[in-house]
Amino acid sequence: MRKRIRPLFFISLCLVFSACSNIKYLPAGQNLYTGATVRINPDSTGKITDEKNVKGVLESKTRPRPNTSFLGLRIKLYIYNLAGQPKKSKGIRHWLRNKVGEPPVLQSQVKIPYNNAVLASYLISQGYLQAKVTGDTVVKNRTAKAIYTAETGDRYTINKITFPKDSVGIASIINSTSGQSLLKVGNFYDFDVFKAERERIDNDLKQNGYFYFNPDYLLLQVDSAIGKHRVNIYVKVKEITPNAALKPYTIKDITIYPNYSLRGDSSIRASKPVLYKDFIIKDPRNTFKLGVFDRLVFFQKGELYNRRDHNQSLNRMVNIGTFKVVKADFLTDSAKSNQLDVNFYLTPLKKNSLSFQVIGTSKSNNFVGSEVKLTQTTRNVFRGAEKLEISASGGFEKQIRGSDQTQGNSYSITGQAKLIFPRFLLPFFKFNSTNAFIPKTNILASYQILDRVDYTLNAIKAEFGYDWKESIYKEHVFNPISINYVRSKVVDSATLFAKNPSLRTSLENQFIVGLNYNFTYNDQVNQNKRNNIYFSGDLETSGSLVGLFAPKNDKGQKSLFGTALSQFLRLEGDLRNYYKVNKTVIWANRLNVGFGYAYGNNKALPFVRQFFAGGSSDIRAFGSRLVGPGTYIIPDSLTFRDQGGDIKIMLNTELRFKLVSMLYGAAFIDAGNIWLRKEDPLRPGGKFKANKFIEQMAIGTGAGLRVDASFFVIRLDVAFPIRRPDLPNGPAWVMKDIAFGSSTWRKQNLTYNLGIGYPF
Repeated sequence: MRKRIRPLFFISLCLVFSACSNIKYLPAGQNLYTGATVRINPDSTGKITDEKNVKGVLESKTRPRPNTSFLGLRIKLYIYNLAGQPKKSKGIRHWLRNKVGEPPVLQSQVKIPYNNAVLASYLISQGYLQAKVTGDTVVKNRTAKAIYTAETGDRYTINKITFPKDSVGIASIINSTSGQSLLKVGNFYDFDVFKAERERIDNDLKQNGYFYFNPDYLLLQVDSAIGKHRVNIYVKVKEITPNAALKPYTIKDITIYPNYSLRGDSSIRASKPVLYKDFIIKDPRNTFKLGVFDRLVFFQKGELYNRRDHNQSLNRMVNIGTFKVVKADFLTDSAKSNQLDVNFYLTPLKKNSLSFQVIGTSKSNNFVGSEVKLTQTTRNVFRGAEKLEISASGGFEKQIRGSDQTQGNSYSITGQAKLIFPRFLLPFFKFNSTNAFIPKTNILASYQILDRVDYTLNAIKAEFGYDWKESIYKEHVFNPISINYVRSKVVDSATLFAKNPSLRTSLENQFIVGLNYNFTYNDQVNQNKRNNIYFSGDLETSGSLVGLFAPKNDKGQKSLFGTALSQFLRLEGDLRNYYKVNKTVIWANRLNVGFGYAYGNNKALPFVRQFFAGGSSDIRAFGSRLVGPGTYIIPDSLTFRDQGGDIKIMLNTELRFKLVSMLYGAAFIDAGNIWLRKEDPLRPGGKFKANKFIEQMAIGTGAGLRVDASFFVIRLDVAFPIRRPDLPNGPAWVMKDIAFGSSTWRKQNLTYNLGIGYPF
């Protein structure tokens, strides 16, 4: 009982000490502000819709915000006070006080009347047109808390919406799209919806040529005098709207300056223009082929201006990755004209550039978890906005078990050349995409060395394929031609293959010739969403078509140049979810599943296409590629210990939270395993069985620290197993064996994972 009481006593003592220390340093006569509480209709029985959420929004709008806290401790304020007043504007004390610490928020900084007005204004905007808010402060032990009382009254609903009656001009367009209105009879009065409705109408008008119109020219009059807590809304165009905004415009001249600079402005403007279709090109240096602009500019001479063409043109010019500055000017000859001249000013990026990247990877068949990459980029190679990228990269994956035993290390060196065309190169067919994203054709060649303790793999790859974005969230990569030549060098291969013949077909030299496709959905670009989703799906085939014509070698295998041709189908899906608990806490989850089917020449997937479990970005409590298959126990005598499989199921859940400045913490649980599609006598218990796979999952847990500097992340995770599938008596929970105080247990169970980037 005493052992349980002591930790609680210690924690309580820390809380009291921290609170007392923070108050001790307050200026004389001042109180520490600890935050605001909002009470909604406390003196009546009336409940409002979604009261909990409204209360949270109101409290978030109060100012100032109190000092940040973690588990009740105002750590940043404590550090600020602990650092004291440094004598110099540099050094550790200055850094702690001004960069890590946080000054106290005082009661004197709270402006009650201002907050009353802000909260009442928000309630009125949500339809509580009779809302009133009063605030006061409560002081206790030199801490002050603000309490705001909101009397909302009834929430108003929309009774009727009236649009302009005219049948010509702007009024006719507003009327014709009224069926798409965001204002609905019976809905609550909501000022945010009113603003969105004005923007909707403005967008419809822009699509019909009304270039100079803007939402401020629209008036939504609200009549709340009809009674029964209802309102009538009248949509009108303001009488002060200028004439230029009341008429549609057509496109006249389209002039493009593809090599524009302020320094050479006068000479470029004076240069001889080149007429190409509907465009006037002013490019005295002949920097680009004229056909490039067919894919960049969506306007056509003589058509009505519309916002879609405007946005898509600008987006394409930005997304093509060739220009550092993109600007569009729209001009009219006179106030009476209804025509627009369009000028596009494009300033190219430097032809050559050098970049350095730090990358974290987490593919299930990848041997390397992190890498650094140096890339030389040459732009506009053939004057068609092409891009040539030549890169060299080196990576590592490192795990340390116990105090001195290093395991699972792998290293890689890769050289790669990639030529990117900003269009689809398709024989006998011209494909014109109409969205804002540039489709790309990629030609790639690479050479990679993967090195581990037991083996070295050399891989030569050549690919031809396409990359296009369906939308800001969806991307497709399709390589109809993918050729890989894999050459392996295994330590003591004769002994290894004698003990395990099935490894010979997966590790011997081979060609992987086929196609691959990847679909990615990622809405993380929308930072305003509380719940973000990432999905990546992969399909790869090898040997299907080529195998019909490939000759057989002396071993009876389909082959190319005497080397065996791999024949398989491989599928993989990776689903991730990122839920923002609050501004500093994210709950991340991942489900990764894979299935491989080998046929023809192959009894198993090639080693470089197998699924593995365990590692720094996988099931972190277990050695890299040392989990499974199934309940198979790896003998201590086996020198080649990496275990691959045909099927993989993995789940990860991780709570990520900010500690201080760039330092973040994490607590996680990983679960998963790999299995074989068919029984292997040399690996008993490895076959996948639908009624057994859940109980065969390896499970580990742990915690980690991350230094997140936005442009790179360094990660250290410490993990240990809580369920093992490879025990002599079968899978079992091992939580009862946890003994952090035992050096033997720590050496056998704690696994340290060092990596770059987040695990997923």
